[in-house]
Amino acid sequence: MSTKSPVPELRWAIEAAQNKKAADVTLLDLSQLGAFTDGFLLCTGFSTQHVQAISDEIEEQLARHGVRLEHREGYERAEWVLLDYGDFIVHVFHERARHFYDLERLWRAARRIQIPEPGASAAEPGARAGDILSGRAES
Repeated sequence: MSTKSPVPELRWAIEAAQNKKAADVTLLDLSQLGAFTDGFLLCTGFSTQHVQAISDEIEEQLARHGVRLEHREGYERAEWVLLDYGDFIVHVFHERARHFYDLERLWRAARRIQIPEPGASAAEPGARAGDILSGRAES
C-alpha cells in the first residue's frame, strides 16, 4: 500500500473478521489510484447479528492496539457497516448488500487480494495474508 503502510492495522482487522467467521475477506489496494484512502477491506456476514459481531470484533481489536476509528456508518441496520480508519476503510456487508453494491466491480482498477480462509493450505490458490500485507504477493 502506501509508504505509510497500515500493514499491522490491516492484519489485525483481517484476523478480527476471521475470528468471527466473516466470509469472502478481500482487500482492494487503492494506493496507486489516487483514491481518498489506501485500501478497502471487504467481508461478508450472513445475518444482521453476524454483521454486527464482525464489526464489533474489528473495532475492539483495533482499539485494543490504539487504532482510532474515525467514523462508523450503518451499524443499526447492519446491511453494510462502514468503519473508516483513514488509511483504510472496512466494509462489512450482509451477503445481499455485497452482491448488490459490488464494490469489487466499481473499483475494478484496484489490485484485488483475496484473503485465504484461516488454515487454508499453501497449495490452495491465493496468497497468504502475511505475504499480501508485506507486499510480497502477486495479484
